[in-house]
Amino acid sequence: MLAATIGVFDGVHRGHRFLIRTLCDEAAARGLEPVVVVIHPSNLSRITTDEEQNKLLNSLGITHILRFDLDDIHQLTAQEFLTLLQERYHVTFLLMGYDHRFGSDLLTYEQIINAPWLNTLHLNIRHCTPYTEHPTFSSSAAREAITAGDIERANEILGHPYTLTGAVVHGNAIGRTIGFPTANILPPHDKLLPPPGVYNGLSTFDFERSGHSTYPALINIGSNPTVGNDHTTIEAYLPDYHGDNFYDQTMTVSLTKRIREERHFGSLEQLKAQITQDVASIR
Repeated sequence: MLAATIGVFDGVHRGHRFLIRTLCDEAAARGLEPVVVVIHPSNLSRITTDEEQNKLLNSLGITHILRFDLDDIHQLTAQEFLTLLQERYHVTFLLMGYDHRFGSDLLTYEQIINAPWLNTLHLNIRHCTPYTEHPTFSSSAAREAITAGDIERANEILGHPYTLTGAVVHGNAIGRTIGFPTANILPPHDKLLPPPGVYNGLSTFDFERSGHSTYPALINIGSNPTVGNDHTTIEAYLPDYHGDNFYDQTMTVSLTKRIREERHFGSLEQLKAQITQDVASIR
């Protein structure tokens, strides 16, 4: 038997964490397993991918995660969706966020507990209290901060670093020719990206031979106008790493601060001088 809460949970921010901790407490008190029901909206660039979201939820003690695409369930009423959760997944307790509503009829907590059909379900529903420590923290606020390049604010809202994860692919090798070899990261197509610019942060990767490693990183997001790229790239320079190349490995960069906007330089020498200054900022 499961105790559930429902939402998009994009970013798994501080408010989400409060809700999930409350769910875990309620589940333990009732001898139930906690489950998070994640709804995927259509055509939304995401703060956290499924894999990132899974890791964050796992760190909060959630091992059961149910995922639904909104397109597949948008016609279900609240009654129909709750019936689905109870009959197919054996959910017997539901914790609703204080301002959450769901179903095609967008029912609130008060409307659901007063609905005559609720008596036909063996389902206990409780309303979670608001997260009062930072009531303005939300996925929308985190999204706005990331879109504006205010990574420090985004990280404050999230309660964890904003990350970009992807396979390391071959680039144009310009960085190597000027003494700053970079790892070119290809993130998922639906990942929300901050605006072009130079960021400092940390890079984490796994090599079979050396295991899990984390290094300070200088990250450039943009089209590299000095060398004439026509597409957005994510490049990480790790000044303290001197090992094997990263090709075909998976790398995660955690952004901590935007240093400057992306600029066009008149020569590679000018670009090299600026990168030298940028590197000093992560020491």
